[in-house]
Amino acid sequence: MLLLSYGKAVMILPRKPRQFSKTGIYHIIVRGINQQDIFHEDSDFAKYLGAVKKLGAECGITVLGYCLMSNHAHLLLMENGYNISDYMKRLGSNYAQWYNRKYERRGPLFQDRFRSECVEDEAYLLAVIRYIHNNPVRAGIVSSPEKYRWSSGASYLKTGDNADGVDTRYILDILSTNRRVSLKQFREFSQEDIADRCLEHKNPRPSDSEAYRRLVDLLQGQPATVLQDMDKKTRQQLLRTMKHEHRVGLRQLV
Repeated sequence: MLLLSYGKAVMILPRKPRQFSKTGIYHIIVRGINQQDIFHEDSDFAKYLGAVKKLGAECGITVLGYCLMSNHAHLLLMENGYNISDYMKRLGSNYAQWYNRKYERRGPLFQDRFRSECVEDEAYLLAVIRYIHNNPVRAGIVSSPEKYRWSSGASYLKTGDNADGVDTRYILDILSTNRRVSLKQFREFSQEDIADRCLEHKNPRPSDSEAYRRLVDLLQGQPATVLQDMDKKTRQQLLRTMKHEHRVGLRQLV
């Protein structure tokens, strides 16, 4: 919920409600606040990944895939009765408290709300796992997904076995229930030219006119000039919401 105040007027704006997946499967992205790194060394990656799997086992959340990069993480999760939002809150709080103690810092570590998309058919599920595994390849860190240590790529591309808290069989069985056949087909699929447009790239930046319309909608019909009357903290909160939830850049609003 977003609280906006200017002058003596106060508006409480509800967040855009999260969509619910019919399959219970979600592609999730978490990012460091202000795009800062959230993983600096191996122990950081290991701590977060350990929490992903441990809490998954405790909450009945199936981990279908993951990729941890220095300033963000991709998770492919399936809920089985336990709410994904509650799981992500526990995961974020668990890691942030550990991180802040380790690096002697205070304040939030993650952007205030994780991003998620529903994965509701098998074709898109395959596209999402390929997209997730190829993050470090696109970044130029490795030449192939299975070479990156902090993703589930190796589990899928080398053995195909359920191992270390990741369910690989759920996705591989879409291709074939024969392990040898499914591995071969998944490897071929992973090497195809990638044109997947998943959560990060689905919604292009809006035009200036569309950006202004979204701002006015967020202000519940008030003109954009009310930004000048807001206190600095409230204005910055609004601008962060516009940037992270509506993909509107600051330059489009000034």
